[in-house]
Amino acid sequence: MAEKYGPIFTIKLGVHQALVVNNAELARECLTKNDKAFAGRPKALAFELMAYNYAVFGFDYENGVPIPFLTWISCSIVCLTRFDYENGVPIPFLTWISCSIVCLTRIISGKRLSLDFDEQSGFQVIIRKFYELLGVFGVSDFIPYLKFLDLGGYKKMMKKTGKQLDQILEGWLKDHKLKRSELAARHEEGDDQVFINVLISKLEDACETDYPGFDHDTIIKATCLQLLAAGVDTISSTLAWALSLLLNNPCVLETARTEIDKQVGRERPVKESDMNNLVYLEAIIKESLRLHPVLPLSVPHESIQDCVVGGFNIPKGTRLIVNLSKIHRGPNTWLNPHEFQPERFLTSHQNFDVKGQRFDLIPFGAGRRMCHGDTFALHEMRLTLASLIQQFELQTPSNEPVDMSESFGITVSKQMPLEVLLAPRLTRDMYGLGP
Repeated sequence: MAEKYGPIFTIKLGVHQALVVNNAELARECLTKNDKAFAGRPKALAFELMAYNYAVFGFDYENGVPIPFLTWISCSIVCLTRFDYENGVPIPFLTWISCSIVCLTRIISGKRLSLDFDEQSGFQVIIRKFYELLGVFGVSDFIPYLKFLDLGGYKKMMKKTGKQLDQILEGWLKDHKLKRSELAARHEEGDDQVFINVLISKLEDACETDYPGFDHDTIIKATCLQLLAAGVDTISSTLAWALSLLLNNPCVLETARTEIDKQVGRERPVKESDMNNLVYLEAIIKESLRLHPVLPLSVPHESIQDCVVGGFNIPKGTRLIVNLSKIHRGPNTWLNPHEFQPERFLTSHQNFDVKGQRFDLIPFGAGRRMCHGDTFALHEMRLTLASLIQQFELQTPSNEPVDMSESFGITVSKQMPLEVLLAPRLTRDMYGLGP
């Protein structure tokens, strides 16, 4: 449609009007000049049933201004998994990679999931289902008078997934409240660095009128859900795309490995302080985010007031779709836009970042509703990908190319399971594990 109708057009989605923008300048106009006008989010049954009736601030549809403490997150806690050294054993990557994302649950809850793959994958399946259901075309969202029919059975699935997520979050909250009570009875202090404890502490002295419409427990669970939902599926999906691109481009993979061997060596694991020296790795991540943004149409916005975009009058209540997939492949900005060429970020595009300043590359969005977890996400992606490249020889079974098929939700992830043969490059001594 972007090729046929040009850089800006409107479409009718049931009873709703939607504005689609397909180039960087129009995206800039929407997310800077008209940032406040497009600060709303569309109402959707999924947000009502799975996001505590819009208590999750990323889906708040009214004004898009998050409470300041809700945006707090620590990026200083890193968990590196000790790997099993089974030479050449195929491991389902999307299951394995969740082990490296476990630190997010530790930051939020102080708990570490077991390294058992069944527990890991079960947790991640719920998060993936959450994202799939956020992205389904629910007929009732676009033709409200059909809501009672539950066409497609999505309402039932959303209720089930919302209940599963709430059970996890409610368990964490109860455990921490009980622990805090026990410590208070003994006049001892607890660890307030865990995110859920920070939220409990912040809300202890707050009045109910400070956060109208929601009780404090709901605010805590909704905020934790925001971080879980935003962190687990998006990071693991981006890593899966990056690794798939590397496996299909072995010369790029070898260049990245050579850089890591030169800058870090093989005597110790790569660590956070090495990241500034791994410029080619950074280019790989940028190129992966350019070609495969996990939110190729961004999260939809909705105008809360009339505005003007590209000379056109846009009325209040219009939904905004920023076509990142088209913008990231615009031929006026990107030479050979469909090819995986990390080198472009070391030469012609070396000044491009992904922080919402260059609107030709905005995988995290831009403006007041830009993803607040971009720093955490980039940190995790750099360290995890660098560790994989440094510590393992990577290849697919039978050296077959990776299938790049997609599966759709509000995020786009790989459709086919990604299996990778991991043969260790480094000795166990490096981890203090012995010979």
